[in-house]
Amino acid sequence: MSEGMSLKPKTGKTKERTKLLMQHRKLFFALLVAIVVPSVAVALYSLQLVFGAAINVEPVQQTLPSEFLNQYGLGLLSAAIAVGGSCLGAGIAIYGAASAGAAAIAERPETSVWVLILAGLGEGVAIYGLLIAIIILSKLPAVT
Repeated sequence: MSEGMSLKPKTGKTKERTKLLMQHRKLFFALLVAIVVPSVAVALYSLQLVFGAAINVEPVQQTLPSEFLNQYGLGLLSAAIAVGGSCLGAGIAIYGAASAGAAAIAERPETSVWVLILAGLGEGVAIYGLLIAIIILSKLPAVT
């Protein structure tokens, strides 16, 4: 048997840590379910919307040239990239503002207003990406 391993009975402190760890695991599992399940449901619904739109475009292909359909798909892809990229950038910005803001508020509580303003500026990036996507989608012709 190695030196690091021993068969000593658990002390009270170790039992408390084990109990606390099990409580954290339950909380982590609950948060995982609360976040992952709705995210997967939204992702599946958005896939259904995208493929439903693609299925609706297929019969129109007889009257529309294939170049139009390729450009339409690129328009949808560019709108998706605009929203996805801006939301990713906003998430990174808010992460930085929140972590630095928490440290600043711990040292000087009067800086809380500035932290909220900086986090709001990070959220503005996502809104700009959404506006760009709306402009792109408004330029696409309607497909019936």
